[in-house]
Amino acid sequence: MGYAVLTNALSVRALTKKFGEKTAVDALDLDIRAGELYALLGPNGAGKTTTLRMVTGLLKPDSGTIHVFGADAIADPIAAKRMLAWLPDEPALYDKLTAWEYLEFIAGLWGVDAKTAAPRAEELLKFLGLWDNRDERTEGFSRGMKQKTALAGALIHDPKLLMLDEPLTGLDAAVARQVKDLLQERARSGGSVILTTHILDVAERVADRIGIIQGGKLLAEGTLAELRGRAGGASATLEDVYLQLVSGAA
Repeated sequence: MGYAVLTNALSVRALTKKFGEKTAVDALDLDIRAGELYALLGPNGAGKTTTLRMVTGLLKPDSGTIHVFGADAIADPIAAKRMLAWLPDEPALYDKLTAWEYLEFIAGLWGVDAKTAAPRAEELLKFLGLWDNRDERTEGFSRGMKQKTALAGALIHDPKLLMLDEPLTGLDAAVARQVKDLLQERARSGGSVILTTHILDVAERVADRIGIIQGGKLLAEGTLAELRGRAGGASATLEDVYLQLVSGAA
């Protein structure tokens, strides 16, 4: 299902967050376009997760602005939250619920009526290879199955902006492929996806644009070809480019 084309799914301006004396995010400017799969890369402690948690409203910024499809996420957080979904690196499920019951529950929280939620849940579970497990309690699921169930829950209300923090960590190759396929399909259909990952070859293969953050600041962003133009040369891998930019900034 497609979305109206707007300039930016997410616009962040001068976003700043400190924890005591440490500046985690430092006057960050960031734009994610509609219909784009954007990979946000950086070393541990670079400010990736803190940035996304401020966008979701889980953390309050010290200063700066956040707009989600034009909605002011600070002044009108409910309007912004209706259009996004957040999947942390360790999603929490309700273990005593089956996969189908979990999706029913999450759909209810979002106010999605049953006639809309049921076919959407079926589509997601089939796409992610969980249809045959729909009536099993999630407490018995493997890590990969739990990750896919949580992803289905994040998508059940059809968010315009999907944000994922390390969604492929700990997944086997088959599960990771299913998740990557779903994210790419999401972007092709007009939704916007932003993900953080330490798996650089994944970002290289699936992202439309890549941002590299360090010390809470955006070092560089662009397509892989554009980043190669800044560092590494035309044949460089994303790993080559990333290491050169990060080590140079350090």
